[in-house]
Amino acid sequence: MRRSKWQMILLAAAILAVVPVTMLFAAGTRARRGPTIGYVYPAGGRQGTTFEVALAGRFLDGVTDVVVSGEGIQASLVEHVKPLNGKQINLLRDRLKKLQAKIKPPKKGKDKTDDKEQTASEPDVEIDLETIEKEMAEIKAKLANPKNRNRKNPHLSEDIILRIKLTPDAEPGKRQIRLKAAQGLSNPVTFHVGQLPEYAEKEPKKKTQDTDVLSELPIVINGQIMPGDVDRFRLKLSEGTRLVMATSARELTPYLADAVPGWFQATLALYDANGNEVAYADDYRFNPDPILFYEIPSDGEYVLEIKDAIYRGREDFVYRITVGEMPFVTSIFPLGGKAGTDTTVKMKGWNLPTKELTLDANDKEPGIVPVSLSKDELVSNHVPFAVDTLPECTEKEGNNNHADAQKIKLPVIVNGRIDKPGDCDVFGFKGKEGDRIVTEVYARRLNSPLDSVLKLTNANGKKLIFNDDHEDKGAGLTTHHADSLLSTTLPTDGFYYIHIADAQTKGGDAYAYRLRISPPRPDFELRVVPSSINARGGASIPITVYALRKDGFTGDITVALKDAPKGFTLRGNRVPAGKDQARLTLRFPPGPVKKALNLSLEGRAEIQGKEVVRPAVPADDMQQAFIYHHLVCAEDLKVAVIGRAKPRAPVKKRNPKNVKPQPAKKRKPNTNKPAPAKKSSPNTAKLTPKKQTEPK
Repeated sequence: MRRSKWQMILLAAAILAVVPVTMLFAAGTRARRGPTIGYVYPAGGRQGTTFEVALAGRFLDGVTDVVVSGEGIQASLVEHVKPLNGKQINLLRDRLKKLQAKIKPPKKGKDKTDDKEQTASEPDVEIDLETIEKEMAEIKAKLANPKNRNRKNPHLSEDIILRIKLTPDAEPGKRQIRLKAAQGLSNPVTFHVGQLPEYAEKEPKKKTQDTDVLSELPIVINGQIMPGDVDRFRLKLSEGTRLVMATSARELTPYLADAVPGWFQATLALYDANGNEVAYADDYRFNPDPILFYEIPSDGEYVLEIKDAIYRGREDFVYRITVGEMPFVTSIFPLGGKAGTDTTVKMKGWNLPTKELTLDANDKEPGIVPVSLSKDELVSNHVPFAVDTLPECTEKEGNNNHADAQKIKLPVIVNGRIDKPGDCDVFGFKGKEGDRIVTEVYARRLNSPLDSVLKLTNANGKKLIFNDDHEDKGAGLTTHHADSLLSTTLPTDGFYYIHIADAQTKGGDAYAYRLRISPPRPDFELRVVPSSINARGGASIPITVYALRKDGFTGDITVALKDAPKGFTLRGNRVPAGKDQARLTLRFPPGPVKKALNLSLEGRAEIQGKEVVRPAVPADDMQQAFIYHHLVCAEDLKVAVIGRAKPRAPVKKRNPKNVKPQPAKKRKPNTNKPAPAKKSSPNTAKLTPKKQTEPK
C-alpha cells in the first residue's frame, strides 16, 4: 500500500520520538571522523568587500588553512571557539572570582597611601585594571556560549570565525569552502560571490516596526532561522516594479541527516502596508527553495517574510534572498541542441532584455551547459541547456493520437512541449523484429516542471511497456526522479508509437522535454567518494568509486589517477563487470604536505570495440532525513597529507651464537588420587545392575 507524503512525515516523526537524535546522526556519519562543517553564515558576499563569516562544525582543532575553490578569495582564521566541559567552566568561574576580588574597592577604615605613592602607582594600576577587565570580558564571553549547555546538535558544537576578502574581479557565482585542520580537510560547503549589496538580519526581528527599511534595491538579504523564528524585512517599493524574490536555502545546505523534511523548507510571503498577504510561495515548481514574482500595484512599504514551513529552526537553517528587478529566466525552448550547430532559443521570464538567444554549440562537448542573460550588468539565474550528437527535430502540434502521430526516423531527439493540461504527444516510427530501442526523457533534469510518463504501443494500440519515473543516481540534488525511460526489444516488424504526457495532467509553455529514441548507447559515469580525503604520509586509505551505467553497459571499468602529484598510487583500480561500485585503495606519499592537493581520477572501458574515457567526478555521500542517501557532486577532489608515516617498531634479530639451549622440561608425575566415591543421599536413586539370566 502506498503511503501519502504526510503519512511518511508522521512516521518519521514517530521515529524521532523514540530514537536519540545523536545516535541516528552518528550512524549516518560513521564513515567520516575527520573535520566537518555544517554551515557558513553569511553564505556569500559582494565583490571588493572584506567581512567576517561564522562556520560551525566538529573536530576543527588546529585549523591552519582555508581552502576555497576559484580565484579572487582570501580567507584567514580569526577565532576558534569550543564548548566548555564542566571542569573548564568551574576553573573559569574561579578565575573570574579572583579577578573580581582584585578590582573591588578597599573597605572603609583601612590606611590610605600618601599622595606621592598613589600618584607614582597610578599608571601601573590603570594598566593592571585594563588587563584584568579584558581578561574578565573574555572569560564572560566563554561562559556565555550557549553551546556549553545546549548539546542537541553535537555536529555544530564548534565555531570558527573567518575573515573573507573578495577582490573586485572575483568571478561571481558559487564556490566551495573547506577548512584544513589537524585531522585533515573538512567537507565542502557552498559560498556565493555576488555583485549586489548585502544585508544581514538584525535582532530583534519578530517585530516589523523594528526592522530596517530596505529602499536600495536590488539587494541580497542574509539570515538564519532558529526554532519558531519568523524573519521580516520592510521594503520601500514603487508602483510598476516587477519584483523578483529568489531564495537560496536548500541550495546552500542540500541535505540534513537528522531532520524531517531533510532540509530547511523555507516559505516566502509578501504583505502590503495594510498587512494583507499579496504573494506566497513554499517552493518553485519542484525546487524546495521558494521564488516570488510580483508586480507592485502602488507606492509604499511592503513586508517580506521568511520562515520554515513547520516552524523548525537551528543554526544551519541559513538563507539568502535576492530581492529586486532582477532578470530571471522561467523557461526556455528548446531545452537543447545538436553539437556543432547554432540553436535559437526562445526565453520567457521576468525583466529579460531579450526573448531570444542564439547559442553556439560548435565547440561544445555533449552534456549539459549553463545559460544565462545579463541586463544592466545584472546576471540572471542559470538554466541548463543540453548538447548532444544525435539528429534533432521539433514536435509538431496536433499529434495527440495514433491517427495523427508525428512520423519520425530513428535515431532522433525530439524537442517538444506538453503545452496544455491533458495534452499527449504521440510519435510513430518503423521498427524491425529484434531491434533494441531505448526511449528517454530529459525534462526534470533540465529544470522543466514536466512529470513525464512514457508508453510504447504497437500498430493496434496494444500497450507493450510503460514507465513513469526512472532514478538517475547522477542527479544527486533531485529527490523526485520524474524523467521516464523505456528499454525494450521490438517483437515484430511494423509501426510502433511512443506516447508522452504529464503524470499529473498538467501542461503549459514551461512543460518542455527532450525525447531521445534510439538504439542503446552504452556508456557510464563515475563518482568518487568522499571529495575530501585525509591520511598520514605513507598510509593507505579506502575510497569508493560508483559506476553509473547506462543503456545496458555491464563491462569492466579500469580506474586510474590522472596527472597525480608525485608519490600517490592507486590499487585495486577496477570496477568489475556488472558491479555498480568498488572499494579502491589510495596510497599517500611520505608526508607531511602543508597545502591541500588536487587529485583527478578517470575510468576507461571498452564499449562496442572502442575505448571510452570518462572522468571520475568527486562527490559526497550525503544522508537525508535519517534514511535516504544521495551522491552530491563537489567541485574538486582534495587530499591532505596530515603527518608523517608512523614508524614501524624495529624487529630484533636473534644472534644464534647467543641463544642458549633450553633444557627439556620434565613432566611431573601424576599424584592426583582418584576422588572418593560420594555417599548417596536420600534423594539420589541407586543404580543396581540387572542380574543376567541364562536361557532356559
